[in-house]
Amino acid sequence: MSALDRAFREAGGRVVSALAAGFRDLDLAEEAFAEACARAASAWIDRPPADPSAWLYSVARRVALDRLRRRATAGAHRPEEAEPEPTPEDHVMRLDQPIPDERLKLIFVCCHPAIAPEARAALTLKTVCGLTTTELAQAYLLPEPTLAQRLVRAKRKIAEAGVPFEVPGPERWGERLDAVLSTLEVAYAQAHADAALAGPHADFAREMLSLATLLARLMPEEPEVLALAASLHLAEARRGARLDAEGAMVPLSDQDVRDWDAALCDAGERLLATSASFSRGAARPPGPRAIQAAVHAAHASRRRSGVTPWADILGLYDALLAVRNDPVVRTNRAVALAEASGLSAALAELDGVGAVGWLPWHAARADMFARLGRHAEAVADYDAALALSPNRAEALFLNRRRAASVAA
Repeated sequence: MSALDRAFREAGGRVVSALAAGFRDLDLAEEAFAEACARAASAWIDRPPADPSAWLYSVARRVALDRLRRRATAGAHRPEEAEPEPTPEDHVMRLDQPIPDERLKLIFVCCHPAIAPEARAALTLKTVCGLTTTELAQAYLLPEPTLAQRLVRAKRKIAEAGVPFEVPGPERWGERLDAVLSTLEVAYAQAHADAALAGPHADFAREMLSLATLLARLMPEEPEVLALAASLHLAEARRGARLDAEGAMVPLSDQDVRDWDAALCDAGERLLATSASFSRGAARPPGPRAIQAAVHAAHASRRRSGVTPWADILGLYDALLAVRNDPVVRTNRAVALAEASGLSAALAELDGVGAVGWLPWHAARADMFARLGRHAEAVADYDAALALSPNRAEALFLNRRRAASVAA
């Protein structure tokens, strides 16, 4: 990996966030960073700078200022002066200079209630995390033009409404919280889209875990915040068990629990217990993230009992469907149904989801066909999944399963 690729992946989000917060212009921030990367591609050929990330930030900032001067509006868009007395939140949201870490601030900006709800998390993921429009469309199971239009309208709304580039007071966090948490969820999922953590967004895993933990400290009595932090702790605990010796993906139910991080599992279970206690204390039913965290915890219980409680997991997915009925949840429910109640009913439910063109759906369907002895149909779905360009770890797994069906 080149120095530029590494700096882009590791610091791109921080650089764009810092520029956007300072200049109050998302488009300008993205354009200036892109120009800085273009200049780096030629300037670093012989020797990259000692601090590539700082170089990109410095050049991008100069590019932004130059463009503002050319527009003859530099005075109206001058970067904000630093606050004389930073708040505790300011301190915990910043990394060491020279690049201020403004990501959590920009997440709250992009999740402003003036922006359409369906666009808030997507805009944040593109601006703060650098996901492409294609990646976002795949994550949300939407046509790419539809997603692109949402992003354009959202950025226009920020400019027209004069949305302040600041973290609102805690009393106003609730109106933005769901979109903020959705952003962290999707970004974490993007990190693990490649089971080997070899994809372009692998660094998101630790970063989103860190941000979720930070939010849990800032909002220690908010059940859904605690629940998301619990989910990410429990998911991250399984990092060391996701690949076998040949580099193939290992499904969760087949992972060796001895390879899980016990400390992260314990921390996740404590966060979930705290989330549940606050929900009970407020006489509120569990939210969708609390239910998802409970699914993670049910899988984690195998490290003590030696068995996966599929009936409990199926019940949790039933509860989740009541508050989040989408193809992802329905597909996962069908997988749990296969283990708890039988393959035929599960396959019928999976067919009802009809998520043609979505890799996990084809993989789940192929597995059920194979286990039912319907190997020709299994091979067809394995081929459909492989045609969707899986990463290397998934491809190794799918090809292995496909070969077993061909040989049967």
